Amino acid sequence: MEVQRELSEIIRAEVKDPGLDGAMVTVVSVEVTPDLKYCKAYVSVLGSDEAAQKALEGLRRAVGFIRKELARRVNLRNTPEIKFILDQSIEYGVHMSRLIDDVTVGMKEKDQQEGSEEWWDEPQEQ
Repeated sequence: MEVQRELSEIIRAEVKDPGLDGAMVTVVSVEVTPDLKYCKAYVSVLGSDEAAQKALEGLRRAVGFIRKELARRVNLRNTPEIKFILDQSIEYGVHMSRLIDDVTVGMKEKDQQEGSEEWWDEPQEQ
């Protein structure tokens, strides 16, 4: 957890790479091997696929600097080699949420056109 927090801070405040200019990069999760030699950092980038690829390339170019900063900030026996992996689960979740909203709106409009009661409305007592 400390590695994730420090990676996030380093990327946000310290990395100066043209690929990251204006990109909102979030470190979603980090997996470190038990021997602390390797680290997979899953990152999410807000924006288009092109912006995400540019940000990922920028992170890969800056990996040496990021690793050095991580070693300075976190007291670990070994400083892991970092591999950045694009995590699109947040984007996928937002996309699915939009699809569900579209279907729900479509169902409401169809019910209103047909004049039927909403399935979630309480039945009217007569």
